[in-house]
Amino acid sequence: MADEGRRGEEEDRGPGAVHQVFVVMEGLLEKLKVLNYEEEILAKHNMKNLSRHYFVSSPYLAVNPGEQYFLFTVIAAWLINEAGRPFTAPQEHDEPNATVSNILSELRAFGVKVDFPPSKLKSGSGEFVCFVLDRLAEEALKRKGFSFRRPNYPTETTEEESVIEDDAELTLSRVEEEMIEEPDDEEENVMDLEALKLRTCHTDAEASSKPDEILEATVDAAEWSLEVERVLPQLKVTIRTDNKDWRIHVEQMHQHRDGIKSSLKEATSYLDRLQEDIGKTLEKVSSREKYINNQLEHLIQEYRSAQAKLSQAKERYQQASGGVTERTRVLAEISEELEKVKQEMEEKGSSMSDGAPVVKIKQSLTKLKQEIVQMDVRIGVVEHTLLQAKLKEKSNMTRDMHATNLPEPASGTFS
Repeated sequence: MADEGRRGEEEDRGPGAVHQVFVVMEGLLEKLKVLNYEEEILAKHNMKNLSRHYFVSSPYLAVNPGEQYFLFTVIAAWLINEAGRPFTAPQEHDEPNATVSNILSELRAFGVKVDFPPSKLKSGSGEFVCFVLDRLAEEALKRKGFSFRRPNYPTETTEEESVIEDDAELTLSRVEEEMIEEPDDEEENVMDLEALKLRTCHTDAEASSKPDEILEATVDAAEWSLEVERVLPQLKVTIRTDNKDWRIHVEQMHQHRDGIKSSLKEATSYLDRLQEDIGKTLEKVSSREKYINNQLEHLIQEYRSAQAKLSQAKERYQQASGGVTERTRVLAEISEELEKVKQEMEEKGSSMSDGAPVVKIKQSLTKLKQEIVQMDVRIGVVEHTLLQAKLKEKSNMTRDMHATNLPEPASGTFS
């Protein structure tokens, strides 16, 4: 359900929102490199370099959520310290909710609006993790006075295209330059046109002066063929076509226009035919639809009446089911009370039919009688002891009385 809700939000935001987190992560990695996170974070914790999409939550990336969360908290704490606010680096035994809440509190202190719950950061990856790290990196770069600027591209200078010329092919301009600039001593490579012209004029004059003689060539045919083969490559003249010439563009435009016109004629005929076929098909479909509707009109009426009856039956069923539910609840309460009464009756019956209390009472009475006999014996012993003590005390008293009365007559006789 959470994945479907996330997809719905991404679709509402636009088709490029899914890939926006990849762009943010790439920018974040560049900012971390500027802040020298390799030595400050990775070297201290013995970690490998982060990939371009490390904190992006994607099913196509094999990641470790625990490692992601640890790196997220460590980098966030380091960025907060770099931005000028003291923040204690989190430990492994710290509560994740408290750590994430502290990071968001520091982010709000920088003036960043946070409209998502802290639970979005506990996974260690995703859009919100990249957002938090990116804003903290921006604050750290601001404190260091670093800012990204747009690149200044140099103005392009239009240079003429360099054309690699073959030795066997010369442009017209090069031929003219060579004819003007080359010295007269290089007659082997380039033919002297003026000398050739004078020679032809001289031969014409000789021929006009001697019209009766037969003209015969004095040059060997094999040597002439070799000379022609040697000079022929140098006599080829190639005119370079300039792609920037407007005439070429106009000619190309005319060619494309003619091609479009010819293709349009063919496509128009095909489209007209297709339109006719579609129109005929739509007419057939509409006529068949009307025929089917006319044939099935009574069935549709029956279906509608059946639907009405079904809705009525459903209403009655709901009402009946509501009454049954209420009665079921009352029955459950009555059954519960009945069970309680049965349990009480069983307890009272078991207590009435059980003879164990009577046996216990008899045993207690027997024990009391024995204790009473013992007490009577003890009371008798005590009474006998008291009687002896009283008698002994009485005899002692009488003896003392006699002892005090005997000396009186003796004193009288002595007197």
